[in-house]
Amino acid sequence: MTHHLQIVPYSPTWPQRFQAEHSSILSALGPLADACAIEHIGSTAVPDLAAKPIIDLMLGLPALSDLEPYLPALQSTGLHLQQQAAAAMPDRHYFVKPAAHPREVHLHAVALDSDFWRDKLAFRDALRADQRLAGQYADLKRQLAYDHSGDRAAYTNAKSGFIASVLAMAAGKPHGKPATR
Repeated sequence: MTHHLQIVPYSPTWPQRFQAEHSSILSALGPLADACAIEHIGSTAVPDLAAKPIIDLMLGLPALSDLEPYLPALQSTGLHLQQQAAAAMPDRHYFVKPAAHPREVHLHAVALDSDFWRDKLAFRDALRADQRLAGQYADLKRQLAYDHSGDRAAYTNAKSGFIASVLAMAAGKPHGKPATR
């Protein structure tokens, strides 16, 4: 079954949905929670940015292997580990909620010192700091969702050039600082 991409206007409920998931995940992590960080990433983390209505969270861990004992507790919160993604993404655990489409939550568990961790935060922070850049990204996403409506992988791949250019502009800048053009 094909799942068509839907880009919707920003919703002020997205930060609250993030907070609810954040609390649930921290509770499931028990004593590991004190050594972790959870960030709201993706387009729903950028005020006023149109997005797929899926809350993306990133769980930073001292080491990815630290999560293994807590997998059942995370799954008890309704998150479903995507085992088939492990080969393509050996540097992270990827969870979805619910198991079937349409999805409401994606969770990426990674090491705190990973490139994935740094890049996702740098991209989010660059968009938060520059409304014009965020607007360009929203326009691109709408066009790509139209062009690749039934092909999520093609949609994601088509965004990679824009993301790489933003990361290149933001290189060496502290998070939260505007990207230089």
